Amino acid sequence: MSAGRVVVYGGKGALGSACVDHFKAKNFWVGSIDLSENEKADVSVVVPRDASWEEQECSVVGKVAESLAGNKLDAVICVAGGWAGGNAKKDLAKNADLMWRQSVWSSSISAALAAQHLKEGGLLALTGAKPALEGTPGMIGYGMAKAAVHQLTRSLAAKDSGLPNDALVVSILPVTLDTPMNRKWMPKADFCSWTPLSEVAQLFNKWTLNEDRPKSGALLQLITKNGVTELIAAE
Repeated sequence: MSAGRVVVYGGKGALGSACVDHFKAKNFWVGSIDLSENEKADVSVVVPRDASWEEQECSVVGKVAESLAGNKLDAVICVAGGWAGGNAKKDLAKNADLMWRQSVWSSSISAALAAQHLKEGGLLALTGAKPALEGTPGMIGYGMAKAAVHQLTRSLAAKDSGLPNDALVVSILPVTLDTPMNRKWMPKADFCSWTPLSEVAQLFNKWTLNEDRPKSGALLQLITKNGVTELIAAE
C-alpha cells in the first residue's frame, strides 16, 4: 500500500532526482516527467523535446492519465528550470525563449496536470526565484520567466483557477541550491548559505501530508544562513 501518489516535473534534474528519491523512500508512488528518463521513478514520462508547448501539454497530461488509471495525485511538484544570464545587448530573445520553455512551459503544464489529476486539498508546488522579485539586469530572460511563474502561482491560488477545491499552490523561491553543478561552477562560495536539496524535498513531503502548510498563493523565499533554512513569504 503506497503512502500516496506524487508527480515530479523535472524529475531527472538535481532537485527533481532528490525529490523522487525522497518520496520513494517514504513509500510513495512517484512519477517523473523530464526530457530524459529517471529509472528510479515508478513511471517516467519523457517530454518530446522539439514539440510545441501545446503538444508537450497534451503528451504529458495524456501519459500521466494512463499511468494513474483513474487514481488521483496527492502532489504535483514542478522543479524543472534552468539558468541563463545576459542583458538586452545580446541574445535576449534566444535566452528568454530558453528560460520560458524551461520554467514557464513546465509550470503551466504542471498546472494543467493538477487541474486534471490532483485530488481535493492536494499540493501544486512550482519553482520561482528570489532575484525575480526585483529587476534582474544581468539575467533578463531568467527574471522574466521566473516572474511569470510567480504570477501563475497567485492566479492558480485564486477562485475559479480550475484547480480542485482546497488545493494548496505555492512557489519556492530559492537563492542558491546546493547542487553538484553549482559547486562545480562556484567552488569558492559559502556553501553554508546554500539550501540542501534534501531540505527542499522534506518541505514538499510535509506539505503533501498537510503539515505546516503555508497560505495558498505564497511565494516562499528559501533563505539559508549557517546551514539553517528559513521560509520567508514574499510580499
